[in-house]
Amino acid sequence: MNIRSLYEDYKSVFYFGIGMLLFVLGCYWGAHFIPLVFYISALQAIMNGAIAAVCLYGTFLMVCHRGGMRARTYWIIALSMHAVCSALMMMKLISFVGGPDRGFISLSNWEILLGNVLLWTLLLYPIEVLRPGWMTYKWAFLQWVPVIVAFALDEIFHIDLRILIAIYPLFLLSFLGAQITKYRQWCEENYSSMDDISVEWIIRYIIMFLLNCCLYIILCFTASMPIVFAQQCLLVVMMGYSTEQILFRPDPWKMRRSVRPQIKEEPEETEQKPEQSNADYRAILEAWMEEEKPYCNPEFRLIDMRQVLPLNRTYLSQLINSEYGCTFYQFVTNYRIEEAKRLMREHPDRKMQDVAELSGFSSPTVFARVFARETGKTPSEWSSQAD
Repeated sequence: MNIRSLYEDYKSVFYFGIGMLLFVLGCYWGAHFIPLVFYISALQAIMNGAIAAVCLYGTFLMVCHRGGMRARTYWIIALSMHAVCSALMMMKLISFVGGPDRGFISLSNWEILLGNVLLWTLLLYPIEVLRPGWMTYKWAFLQWVPVIVAFALDEIFHIDLRILIAIYPLFLLSFLGAQITKYRQWCEENYSSMDDISVEWIIRYIIMFLLNCCLYIILCFTASMPIVFAQQCLLVVMMGYSTEQILFRPDPWKMRRSVRPQIKEEPEETEQKPEQSNADYRAILEAWMEEEKPYCNPEFRLIDMRQVLPLNRTYLSQLINSEYGCTFYQFVTNYRIEEAKRLMREHPDRKMQDVAELSGFSSPTVFARVFARETGKTPSEWSSQAD
């Protein structure tokens, strides 16, 4: 995947990241105009109360609409723990605010450990949705072994290991990055459209988590009021936005889970050797694609090819990869692009919305984006030059 293609696929995510960064910097800059006395006496409690209120309301919504989803259970845990922590800070039982000079202040090991626990809970949701069932009690304990060891060394030998404890959640981001890559690859090998199964939402979530983690690391060494205020504002936005997304956006993993019963009924993953050569299967497949045009269905999937090829999902995927050097998604996209070109050549007066629908794209927006990415020109530009 080249840089242009990567940018086109994740352009909205890029703008979201820039927007969130500017939001955090704006909160940090604006906090310098807030009188410290007012912040300590009133605003600090208001911000913590806002975080607690958003988290409690989100917890209520998640409990009512959990639907037996384990990922939402993990989000309930994260919301509940942040609500409790914010309530305690609102009552001034714990505090992450620096001194009157807004300068350096050393947080205790227990406060740093608490911060790690809160950050770790925010990782439970994306880990579960990217790798369902992976987060067990065993793996949860193993993830905390390095933090416990560092904390013990700090307590026994009085070695300043704050940075080791503080940056630990960042290591889990590498795991999430690998899972995102694997999940995208899996989707492209099985589905012809990425509209309802994209990973953009999780990447947005990780961006907010990363900003929160960076603020926390800074907080461990310079616990000043502007840093605390910026993190509080980010938490309010992150908790509210994430809860809304988790509740009301289409579940990108629904399609992946929906094929599991079929896999049980049809033993796709069992050993099944091809009865013919790849060349024979390729000829059958191409004849079917040209005559029946199954790619014109936006919901066309890899397992639909079993209508003409007696192969399980694994062999079908291997056939596409070996014979065409691409994933199933790219294979179908090429057919859809060629169909769109044919329609624009033969019917130059036809609306682009109709061209997109007839060639198998889910919407004109998706059609325009994919067409420009694959050809380097917009549909209108290509059509005018073809005339």
